[in-house]
Amino acid sequence: MVDSSSDRDRIVEAADRLFYARGVNAVGMDAVRTEAGVPLKRMYSAFGSKDALVVAVLQRRSSTWDAGIAAAAATAVTPRERLLAVYDFLDEWFRGNEFRGCAFINAFGELGGVSPEIAEVVRTQKDSFQRYLAGLVHDLGTNPALAAQLGLLAEGAQTTAAISAQPDAARHARDAAQTLIDAALTARAA
Repeated sequence: MVDSSSDRDRIVEAADRLFYARGVNAVGMDAVRTEAGVPLKRMYSAFGSKDALVVAVLQRRSSTWDAGIAAAAATAVTPRERLLAVYDFLDEWFRGNEFRGCAFINAFGELGGVSPEIAEVVRTQKDSFQRYLAGLVHDLGTNPALAAQLGLLAEGAQTTAAISAQPDAARHARDAAQTLIDAALTARAA
């Protein structure tokens, strides 16, 4: 049994670092154990399988994502500014030295077809993000379809930035989002 929540946290943090840097399939549980500095038996007591550990890592990442988006939107005054803040958040993230793409997309690509639990966590996170955008679009008072369009821009920017190693994908997505938002506002006013 894990002695404390700090052991569990240490395991999840170590797995997150390794999985994000190298990919889930490339990292064995022994590497996670070594990185976390806990006995293998204790690790398996906390997480009965590698899939269970991946799920915990993704749930942690979901909380981190939500906090980052909220922090980016915190200084924005209008719904339009809060929507555009999503792309500012992405821009800052993409420019970090450790950016390796979206952990959810990466995990789904590796394991989504063989692990229903991981696929579900990924779908839940993507749905949560879409609901967040839908709430902002609702506050904007425009066509609800705008949320799906803005979500596609954000998801596409993440994939493009990771594959091309070009962080400007966030700025391009922001420019496109601004065009879509302004067109939706113009249509609403007409």
